[in-house]
Amino acid sequence: MAAAFIFPGQGSQIVGMGKALAEAFPSARAVFDEVDAALGERLTAIIWDGPAETLQLTENAQPALMAVSLATLRVLETEAGFSVGRDAKFVAGHSLGEYSALAAARSLSVADSARLLRTRGLAMQKAVPVGAGAMAALLGLDYETAMAVANEAAQGQVCQAANDNGGGQVVVSGDKAAVDRALEIAKAKGAKRAMLLPVSAPFHCKLMQPAADAMAKALASVIIKPPAAPLVSNVLASALTDPDEIRRRLIEQVTGTVRWRESVSYMASHGVNRFFEVGAGKVLSGLVKRIADGAVGVSVSGPNDIGPAKEALAAAGSA
Repeated sequence: MAAAFIFPGQGSQIVGMGKALAEAFPSARAVFDEVDAALGERLTAIIWDGPAETLQLTENAQPALMAVSLATLRVLETEAGFSVGRDAKFVAGHSLGEYSALAAARSLSVADSARLLRTRGLAMQKAVPVGAGAMAALLGLDYETAMAVANEAAQGQVCQAANDNGGGQVVVSGDKAAVDRALEIAKAKGAKRAMLLPVSAPFHCKLMQPAADAMAKALASVIIKPPAAPLVSNVLASALTDPDEIRRRLIEQVTGTVRWRESVSYMASHGVNRFFEVGAGKVLSGLVKRIADGAVGVSVSGPNDIGPAKEALAAAGSA
């Protein structure tokens, strides 16, 4: 059996994340300093001191979550002996977490990841006027039914499955009126809950094409190396190692579905039994347990998680 390192996406951010690690471990502090230098500003001050409204801005939340994930990984490397190349069969991340995964696998530099995510966040926010789009979570429907809901709701507008998170949780995204229709159709088709999400733009749908164009331009000049462990791509739900294909899929990801359920199933089918969620929150760990029978999700976000993570990695290797 084997381990995968997985990295959280937007929504996991919280003021103060990563601060205890940086205070306890110089290796973590160095990552935050590197991100601040890359952006030419003190993003770390916003991460640790807020205000929450500023941290939640897409342009801040995306590089901030990457910074916390990479700071956490550095501590696992320096204090617990983790090695992505040796210990991870795969790396994967949810949406922006894909950039964290690539930085973890030394495919992208931390500085380039921070700058790309700042560009990505700004471009995604600008792609659609505030209030014109929406996202909604449909709970208790399988993916095929949720896709049918989105198709029925579109009526000439955009309504797509944005995230197939697993465990009967699918997020749809698109024009506000179409997403509103999807809520009612989903309830009629037996959804346990259908609710609008508190987001500022309709991510992972065709309306994000201007942001995809911006990322194509930004990624064209960035060095991408073969990752130390294969990346399980959001849009393919299978493993990639070729830098040119990774670049293409990162562009597609802006408008494409995050196929998280299938990605976890792919990793599990290839022998992964321990999923280490590196960074803020425990969302992905919870989803892993609902997707893959017998899988263990290990959340690593603070100093007290380092020892248990080391034990869990040893268990993965001996299972």
